Amino acid sequence: MDLGLKGRRALVMGASRGIGGGIARALAAEGCDLVTAARGLDKLEEAAGILRTDHAVAVEPRRLDLGDEASVAEMEVFLAGDGVDILINNGGGPPPSGALGVTPELWRRHFESMVLALIRLTDAAVGPMRQRKWGRVLTVASSGVVQPIPTLGMSNTLRSSLIAFSKTLAGEVAADGVTANVILPGRIDTERVAELDAAAAKKQGGTIDDARRGAKATIPAGRYGTVAEFASTAAFLVSAPAGYITGSVVRVDGGLIRSI
Repeated sequence: MDLGLKGRRALVMGASRGIGGGIARALAAEGCDLVTAARGLDKLEEAAGILRTDHAVAVEPRRLDLGDEASVAEMEVFLAGDGVDILINNGGGPPPSGALGVTPELWRRHFESMVLALIRLTDAAVGPMRQRKWGRVLTVASSGVVQPIPTLGMSNTLRSSLIAFSKTLAGEVAADGVTANVILPGRIDTERVAELDAAAAKKQGGTIDDARRGAKATIPAGRYGTVAEFASTAAFLVSAPAGYITGSVVRVDGGLIRSI
């Protein structure tokens, strides 16, 4: 299937590793030019060189720290000016926590980086998309917004607000040819999940292998998903053939979420 992405331009956040890096590779393979963003430029530059060589696309690495006001403001100006056709909102997560016992300052800090920063950047990016009558906004959240993860109280809470934002946005921009969707990873085999497994092992007093076996036992597919599987779904959701999919929440979780 031709996804109609050749010559389009996408901003992929968190593109130096994990899910963001996988999405960048999937889009580049479809001929999409990229602006890749992350806090550190060294890994971005290295990955950009590989993408240019392998896929003959333009790749512009840009530093972006969602927790830094100046960095977010600089990216806002970029998006409102040159603009992109596709925006992949993919931010980091907070440390493990319950729902209680988290300081107001910690709630506030992670709200600003995980929620408010993405809203600001989406607001800036959507203006040029509406003028061109074509655009895609895809936000990476977490399975915890549907089935809360007991050890990720802050993540469950803060990411859930992005669902409401995306759904509201979808209704406002659909007539302009812009879609807004959310994609939910289950247990995708990334560095972030490895960190969570290590934290779970420490809490349970077992090994990381024990933690992984326990996690896999809760997944009907019996395994973690691959980054490539997740990225392929993301690439379709921002494609031309997916132009009638908007306001949706799509799960890539191996059946982990038990609700309909």
